[in-house]
Amino acid sequence: MNLTRSFNNWRKYRQTVTELGRMSTRELHDLGIDRSDIHRVAREATGR
Repeated sequence: MNLTRSFNNWRKYRQTVTELGRMSTRELHDLGIDRSDIHRVAREATGR
């Protein structure tokens, strides 16, 4: 059970990083996110 949850969290993390990484700097700025904050935001969003 814990392994499945960890895998799902990892997938959500990777998906979030990928989606934010595809955004332009302007789009990220509109969301209040700096490009250097993408990994932190993804960790916070997935509880990692």
